[in-house]
Amino acid sequence: MESKRQQKFSRLIQKELSEIFQRESNSLLPQSMITITKVRATPDLGIVRIFLSFFNSPDHVLAINTINAHNSEIRYNLGKRIKDQVRGVPQLEFFMDDTNEYVDKMDKIFKQINKEGES
Repeated sequence: MESKRQQKFSRLIQKELSEIFQRESNSLLPQSMITITKVRATPDLGIVRIFLSFFNSPDHVLAINTINAHNSEIRYNLGKRIKDQVRGVPQLEFFMDDTNEYVDKMDKIFKQINKEGES
């Protein structure tokens, strides 16, 4: 369970990163929209895990690899924005959020179960 401090820090990172992605997503991933679905900070606030969802992106693996390739640039821009609010800029780890895929898979399973139950 995250402490209040971690939650507040995570909200700050999510807000600032979402603004960075909103402005710079066209240069990173043209024609795609990046959504930050979840942010989790370690207790020492040294590492932040960011879960991303991509809309209108044909290849999600390529998209997450592109974001990871620009990690240092994103961290630098984040540091410029939060320098007065935190002691140190955390290391950023980006992950693919597969919640939507999981929901779609579960919906298909439930539909299949309902069809079998009606038969």
